[in-house]
Amino acid sequence: MASDTPESLMALCTDFCLRNLDGTLGYLLDKETLQLHPDIFLPSEICDRLVNEYVELVNAACTFEPHESFFSLFSDPRSTRLTRIHLREDLVQDQDLEAIRKQDLVELYLTNCEKLSAKSLQTLRSFSHTLVSLSLFGCANIFYEEENPGGCEDECLVNPTCQVLAKDFTFEGFSRLRFLNLGRMIDGVPVESLLRPLSSLAALDLSGIQTSDAAFLTQWKDSLVSLVLYNMDLSDDHIRVIVQLHKLRHLDISRDRLSSYYKFKLTRKVLSLFVQKLGNLMSLDISGHMILENCSISKMDEEAGQTSMEPSKSSIMPFRALKRPLQFLGLFETSLCRLTHIPAYKVSGDKNEEQVLNAIEAYTEHRPEITSRAINLLFDIARIERCNHLLRALKLVITALKCHKYDKNIQVTGSAALFYLTNSEYRSEQSVKLRRQVIQVVLNGMESYQEVTVQRNCCLTLCNFSIPEELEFQYRRVNELLLSILNPTRQDESIQRIAVHLCNALVCQVDNDHKEAVGKMGFVLIMLKLIQKKLLDKICDQVMEFSWSALWNITDETPDNCEMFLNYNGMKLFLDCLKEFPEKQELHRNMLGLLGNVAEVKELRPQLMTSQFISVFRSFEPILRLLPQGISPVSQHWATWALYNLVSVYPDKYCPLLIKEGGMPLLRDMIKMATARQETKEMARKVIEHCSNFKEENMDTSR
Repeated sequence: MASDTPESLMALCTDFCLRNLDGTLGYLLDKETLQLHPDIFLPSEICDRLVNEYVELVNAACTFEPHESFFSLFSDPRSTRLTRIHLREDLVQDQDLEAIRKQDLVELYLTNCEKLSAKSLQTLRSFSHTLVSLSLFGCANIFYEEENPGGCEDECLVNPTCQVLAKDFTFEGFSRLRFLNLGRMIDGVPVESLLRPLSSLAALDLSGIQTSDAAFLTQWKDSLVSLVLYNMDLSDDHIRVIVQLHKLRHLDISRDRLSSYYKFKLTRKVLSLFVQKLGNLMSLDISGHMILENCSISKMDEEAGQTSMEPSKSSIMPFRALKRPLQFLGLFETSLCRLTHIPAYKVSGDKNEEQVLNAIEAYTEHRPEITSRAINLLFDIARIERCNHLLRALKLVITALKCHKYDKNIQVTGSAALFYLTNSEYRSEQSVKLRRQVIQVVLNGMESYQEVTVQRNCCLTLCNFSIPEELEFQYRRVNELLLSILNPTRQDESIQRIAVHLCNALVCQVDNDHKEAVGKMGFVLIMLKLIQKKLLDKICDQVMEFSWSALWNITDETPDNCEMFLNYNGMKLFLDCLKEFPEKQELHRNMLGLLGNVAEVKELRPQLMTSQFISVFRSFEPILRLLPQGISPVSQHWATWALYNLVSVYPDKYCPLLIKEGGMPLLRDMIKMATARQETKEMARKVIEHCSNFKEENMDTSR
């Protein structure tokens, strides 16, 4: 089972400071710029954590508001020290990097920061003397600057700025740089000239970059230990260069088999070359490649003996020459992953749960297109079979959803997988902390992605939790999201039904403060609009019944919500529903239960006894049906109160009707019930007394 250990003091303090910047670490200068308090001095361990947690909160917690001048807190290295920071998405702009340019950064990861322009290249030069690791993955615009094109006035009227390549930047002076990621750069960036000044690179990622001549890589043949060429269209020339990099321990030439057509096909000869020439290789990824010729052993040999990782028994013939098993072998979406004897401790593939989880783990950060397909496979495993590595699966899906909250495919497949991974079958294995993380990421998805499938999956996942108990820590937020979903014009009935069910559950068995708060969010009005829409369509379905039930729950002992019901023409809807659906007993129970709550508010009772309301009661059957319900004292009370008012004000009409329909014995039975309220019993006795007196007064005594 997952651990429920409390958060560390460092984590709690970091979170609190970030949510209360003005008043803890800093103060507002000119009402907008954050300034660090002059008596605060923070070491790198704390500063790095503050920045990295800030980025995490902005990207993963939709309720957290970023501060425009946050990075100005770290502008002075005499009071703050930054060394290792990871920034991502549109949170980071040129001025943010400029604010920290005096820091001696050792590690700077910029991921998908598309708002960074060539201005930030100049800022990077400030870190050149200390930087060891740099990632510019997905920072598509950082090598481009805006320029006003001369001599094209007509074009300028349409597009006043033009993106042109920044020509004056190279990595000259970055003498300590060892790890560099330029993945997913825009075409046109001159990679070779850009990298030439780097004399001793150890790791290079050129994912998605196309270069016909890779010979420049040989300048690092004595230093390069990791090379990633994901989605690079390879050729035999590339392979000849790669096998010269004899120090390589990690090689990734994988590709997305769905993205585009690749001419290059892997052969048995190429795999054999890798094994022969790259003797230090510990990790190899060839996912997505089509293998041109048969690399596997015969089916008879494949099925013989127990599963083994020993290279000498490998089902993949070229790998029999390995000196030892690989630490990692990427075979996702290749035929090789389904073989029996694979010489690697960890394999990514689609054969079984472990391979699929390895794929999600390996590709989540930089390859959402692959990750979504791997999560879809996990979804099938969780739906059809039993998930054997539940905690790992849950954590990986949560991470993927946090990392790619605006990626439709990830959100659809991830939210669907969560539904099956959080069902009752697995509940005992999940800690409170882990289940809260699931709730947070589900709510983030609902807020960030207004897509029908995502919304439905998220709502269904919430149904797997104990409501309201497990959702109470996000009570206001979850109600606001559900109410925003419940738009009466929405055509997707299934989402409406699930959302109304959740709303009903959320206002059941919570204190009155919660109910009043939800009422002020517009809960009562939205439920009435849903009912009105169903009435217009002449449909009495679960949405209609759940909506009345939700109103019954939210008005319980909350006079403000009862008043809202009346103010929003709730009584008219009540009467119209009774008239339109006279045979729907469960609906009547919910409706009359609600009116019982309203009737308990003394000041509102006169509004219930309108002539229109009274004229409905040609029969007491709907009211009398509530009297024996010992499990619902509120309904009993309202029914008795309604009878009391009717027989008191209109005795000639309603006393005979009550006697005729058998109301008297029902009232006497209710008085004997231990569960009935004392004031209800007193009112029942008055009803019996009224009817008895009426009967005596109208007896025939003319003999």
